[in-house]
Amino acid sequence: MADLTPNSSFSLTLRLEIPNRIGMFASVTNAIAASGGNLGQIDLIEQSRQVSIRDITVDAASTEHADNIIQAVKALPVIKVINVYDRTFDLHRGGKISIASRIQLKSISDLAMAYTPGVGRICSAIAQNPEEVYNLTIKQNIVAIVTDGSAVLGLGNLGPEAALPVMEGKAMLFKEFAGIDAFPICLATQDTDEIVSVVKNIAPVFGGVNLEDIAAPRCFEIEARLREELDIPVFHDDQHGTAIVTLAALFNALKLVQKPIEQIRIVINGAGAAGVAIAKLLRSSHAKQIWMCDSKGIVSINRNDLNQEKREFAVKTQGKLVDAVKGADVFIGVSAPGVLTPEMVKTMAKDAIVFAMANPVPEVQPELVKDDVAVIATGRSDYPNQINNVLAFPGVFRGALDCRAATITTAMCLEAASAIASLIKPSDLDKEHIIPSVFDERVSSVVAGAVQRAAREGDIARR
Repeated sequence: MADLTPNSSFSLTLRLEIPNRIGMFASVTNAIAASGGNLGQIDLIEQSRQVSIRDITVDAASTEHADNIIQAVKALPVIKVINVYDRTFDLHRGGKISIASRIQLKSISDLAMAYTPGVGRICSAIAQNPEEVYNLTIKQNIVAIVTDGSAVLGLGNLGPEAALPVMEGKAMLFKEFAGIDAFPICLATQDTDEIVSVVKNIAPVFGGVNLEDIAAPRCFEIEARLREELDIPVFHDDQHGTAIVTLAALFNALKLVQKPIEQIRIVINGAGAAGVAIAKLLRSSHAKQIWMCDSKGIVSINRNDLNQEKREFAVKTQGKLVDAVKGADVFIGVSAPGVLTPEMVKTMAKDAIVFAMANPVPEVQPELVKDDVAVIATGRSDYPNQINNVLAFPGVFRGALDCRAATITTAMCLEAASAIASLIKPSDLDKEHIIPSVFDERVSSVVAGAVQRAAREGDIARR
């Protein structure tokens, strides 16, 4: 099902020359509204007695929809379209991140200390005591964001260059939400051995590694090997970040419907990196009945096409997704648009919980099932209850870096989920408020504190 909701992903700025006559500006806004555009900011750039030049921001629902809006405005007889700016493309021009010095070089003495010859003393100090690298370099506060471009968002195998804008965005989130410096590493290989080798060889620079947009099942082996062979935290955000925030949202949704996690049946649609990680973390939280589905239906013990990760969650039941959701208490979707129909939702248990997290178009549109479920969440910012990884990974790495944790454990993930859920006070908990906003300034520090406590209790904190 196509999503026709205008949003800022397809935002335009139209620079128009409009005659200064009654009704001219109204004709523009009417044309935009009739085309389904959503008006935003309007700026007066220049004005004379004859004409006004204005910038009008408009949200569209797709590239095609944006073109239709532009054509509708161009069709107005006395309105001149001076220029059209795609705001998303403009935001990315030149890249979204840069490297800035922490100190200023204003004199010869500054240069002598920051670089040669003074820097030689620092090199010698680290050579004599390698642990000093954490005190005397950026290693204490920098994360490598590593991808092979094989599973970029929901777009598929686009390669390393096309993955770079996502990794730049991730670096921005690290900095904005946790004060962590991060740098994109987009690798021109999708060979597991080569990826492991490259990351091991660049690890001396970084305090942690965030794996991103690497396709399953290769991502499982890469993460497992790097965790085994490196002494810094390695975290595959598509797996564990998604799982942490999903669990946090589920904790609060279950409070609303007053169902214990041990007694519910959960259907997870999507058996890739995110689906498997969610299932594992739910099981660590005492969920007993987890049915996983992939594109071929229920992950059943009777199938002979299952990889190791899927076999771990295979059940006796056979069938399709439509069969799995009958009587289920919870649906968690990390799959594809429109695969869960409103009719299927009606067959779920009373007070059903639906997390439809496919992006940008969810497994089911919330407005189609809002009267048939107790709680619905998506991965989108324009609906309530956004399940977004940014609630997890900045705080997880902040905590791990601050205590110099050697790895990221299941206990750390569980504590992070509980910390996120705890930020919704019982008096504020309702069907449209089960998870904090991504802009809640408490999130990163609360998650970081919980991660540090778990690291110390697990005896993996080195500071």
